[in-house]
Amino acid sequence: MCGMTGWVSFDRDLTTEATTLHAMTETMACRGPDDRGTWTEGPAALGHRRLAIIDLPGGRQPMSLSTPQGNIAMVYTGEAYNFTELRRELEARGHRFTTDSDTEVVLHGYLEWGDQVAERLNGMYAFAVWDGRHDKLVMIRDRMGIKPFSYYPTADGVLFGSEPKAILANPLARRRVTLDGLRELFVMIKTPGHAIWDGMREVEPGTVVTVDRTGISTRVYWRLRTLAHTDDRDSSIATVRSLLDDIVRRQLVADVPRCTLLSGGLDSSAMTAIAARQLAEQGEKVRSFAVDFVGQTDNFVADELRGTPDTPFVHDVARLAKTDHQDIVLDSQSLADPAVREQVIRARDLPSGLGDMDSSLLLLFRAIREKSTVALSGESADEVFGGYLQFFDEEARRADTFPWLVRFGQHFGDDTDVLRTDLAKSLDLENYIADGYRTAVSTIERLDGESDFEYRMRQISHLHLTRFVRILLDRKDRMSMAVGLEVRVPFCDHRLVEYVYNAPWAVKSFDGREKSLLREAAADVLPRSVYDRVKSPYPSTQDPLYAVALREQVKDLLSRPSHPVFDLLDRERVRAAAERDTPVSGQAERRGLERTLDFALWLDTYAPELVLS
Repeated sequence: MCGMTGWVSFDRDLTTEATTLHAMTETMACRGPDDRGTWTEGPAALGHRRLAIIDLPGGRQPMSLSTPQGNIAMVYTGEAYNFTELRRELEARGHRFTTDSDTEVVLHGYLEWGDQVAERLNGMYAFAVWDGRHDKLVMIRDRMGIKPFSYYPTADGVLFGSEPKAILANPLARRRVTLDGLRELFVMIKTPGHAIWDGMREVEPGTVVTVDRTGISTRVYWRLRTLAHTDDRDSSIATVRSLLDDIVRRQLVADVPRCTLLSGGLDSSAMTAIAARQLAEQGEKVRSFAVDFVGQTDNFVADELRGTPDTPFVHDVARLAKTDHQDIVLDSQSLADPAVREQVIRARDLPSGLGDMDSSLLLLFRAIREKSTVALSGESADEVFGGYLQFFDEEARRADTFPWLVRFGQHFGDDTDVLRTDLAKSLDLENYIADGYRTAVSTIERLDGESDFEYRMRQISHLHLTRFVRILLDRKDRMSMAVGLEVRVPFCDHRLVEYVYNAPWAVKSFDGREKSLLREAAADVLPRSVYDRVKSPYPSTQDPLYAVALREQVKDLLSRPSHPVFDLLDRERVRAAAERDTPVSGQAERRGLERTLDFALWLDTYAPELVLS
């Protein structure tokens, strides 16, 4: 895992910029609590903070190699799950290694294959290579965008980092947010390359970005491609299971304690049960963790999104798989703690938008980190296999927009409820979403002879895998790395994504239910209760005391009328939300309160220059 940053300036000698490089590097301390390192040579400066996972003494970074033509140095974050096979191949080609780390394998891979090493990697990764032989910086990001990677072009080079905060620590980067950045904060889509901060970009998933004296160029090495699926139902189920067995086995490799995140849903339960079976072969037990809220199971109220509490299903899986299980039970006071909210904002570099679901995730990870360093998550299975309500909602299927937005406001609340009217007009979110949707669907390939219905389901799948899941992956990474926990996502393995994406909807949902392929592929390791359970999203507290605490905090904010948050939000609308005297236990009802506090803390923490026209 880890955190990385760097600076290339072709017009200066960066060996004199140690203070600035140190400041950039230290913003990544939470991502890498175990070690730090810097490397400079002429126009290039690299910084790294390490979370040691594999080869604890030998994987220090930045890592460099000397060649007769010049030095090569790399900063790397993530994991290459096939590094053992790549190492053998490179050794056969004459490479010699001094550590057992995957970092050294990737560096030698670059020396052997250049930026085409990206096509050979299986894993989650973001890394930058300074190639002194050609005076160029090469930045590479994994196929699904699991690991974050931002960059900021300058007059004579570039700044980069795992997170925007590393870039913003350099005086060359302006903390400026324009209307375009704000638009992205108020819509639940992830525009590829967009980084919120003006002038900043993201290295897009599956992309190589090269910076040299002539400028910046990009090469896409992977994208979702439309291919014919020739396997029948039984073969598809068998292939999915075979892939899952291989993926989980690879992702359990670590030299530190590891665990699974268990929600009692199909995704995490299948992953946990498969991991438990594999580790049992080695005489080990899986450690599993779940999040819960005080009194939630006993007082649970079903709604359209969540029909059942998680805990009974979690315990069914833990018993069957014989895991070493622990529930992390959170109270409303902790969820509403302003210090927790501030840590969420600092972790994400923006007002998060997911309220208590972000706070609870951070607190869950903080508790897990006391006992484990690596966790496997069921994230992205819904996008891969088709698990969300909108995959089955006829209105969402027909809608000429991102399908999850059709009922988003109904389930999670409307951000624009507290926006200033003039700002809402300037943002023109309706047209921003429409333009983004047209751009997104224009790239989706149609199979020859594919029916209109199957093509529409392909579109919905593609949109989730390229626009929706990236929001959740970024959230998962930021919350986990804020406490130094590495979270791995087996369902994002590109082999599984490619295979299931091209399976027709008739195969993905052959029994009319969500995630049919996954359910059958893991049927032998699941308790019947989980096999039959309907999809339930990540939990949210139903305790009205949480909303009471939010209201008090917002009322305190309202007593400071000069606060810059009211340049964005309508004070009277915010006041109305804070003074509502009816009990509030649902996410949609609380959203205006949470967003108000998020934006206020973001403005206090980052003091961005807002350009609202």
